[in-house]
Amino acid sequence: MSGDAPAAPPTLAEHLARVAGGDRDLGEIVGRLAAAGVTIARELARAALVGRLGTTGETNVQGEAVKKLDLWSNEVVVRSLTESGRVATLVSEEMEAPVQVRGAAPWAVCFDPVDGSSNLDVNGVVGTIFSVRRGDSPVQPGTAQVAAGYVMYGPSTVLVLATAAGVDAFTLDPDRGTFLLTRAGIRIPARGHVYSVNEGNAARWEPGMRRYVEHLRAADGAGGRPYSARYVGSLVADFHRTLLEGGIYLYPGEMGRAEGKLRLQYEAAPMALVVEQAGGRASTGRERIMTITPRTHHQRVPLLVGSPDDVALAEDFVAGRRS
Repeated sequence: MSGDAPAAPPTLAEHLARVAGGDRDLGEIVGRLAAAGVTIARELARAALVGRLGTTGETNVQGEAVKKLDLWSNEVVVRSLTESGRVATLVSEEMEAPVQVRGAAPWAVCFDPVDGSSNLDVNGVVGTIFSVRRGDSPVQPGTAQVAAGYVMYGPSTVLVLATAAGVDAFTLDPDRGTFLLTRAGIRIPARGHVYSVNEGNAARWEPGMRRYVEHLRAADGAGGRPYSARYVGSLVADFHRTLLEGGIYLYPGEMGRAEGKLRLQYEAAPMALVVEQAGGRASTGRERIMTITPRTHHQRVPLLVGSPDDVALAEDFVAGRRS
């Protein structure tokens, strides 16, 4: 035995230097998003101590109550990206209109600063979702994304990044304030045994979606059913489990709200890039998420995302090919 200590895992910056192909802009943008994530993670740990929990008394462009940490985190991300000098356009869940940065490089970033913020007051898992596009217009389909991912604030803080090189996960070393590579080349299983959906909305789903979830719940040992139900109420948390273990996450349209709840630009499209780069699938039930060109900055879409076999079967139920 040599007694040599194992090599330290590469940092996010070292990883980006390798996969970005010399694109310093992309490396800087993702680095700035990671730095904002470090700041948000530290604040979440002390939010109850400094009066940042609860709502501001205002509503955002979505008509939702604004949490104090929503607003504060949005400012953190905007400031970090603006100071980079490399982002021309910013689109956020918390801002009615895009922010245009004069003189910056032609990149656009769409983001949700605190996904799952309803979990904040009960110390639940939340996250930050981001999408990076080349060009100063964010009104592009998901296929135009150069990178996307999320930061998940849980027992540890994890950043998952999708690029043309694949999907990798980094864990924050809080002592160093640095993200280190802890999972390389993530691949989602072709099929899983868990589904994530808010079944309290089932009465408002279209018939095909109800039949699909009933199918997952039916006992069939040879077919690997019933599936287990897991639902945190944070897209980042539920998606992360699905990415690593397989299965499907669902936020379907409803009667009277066929477009669903999740936003295309900074929720569905980023997750679609992550899952597709890991070998999975993302769909509205009728079309591929990645090919949808947004009509508005805050457009909503249904989302079925996860293992390719599970999403394909869900699409069959929605289309009436299975019953």
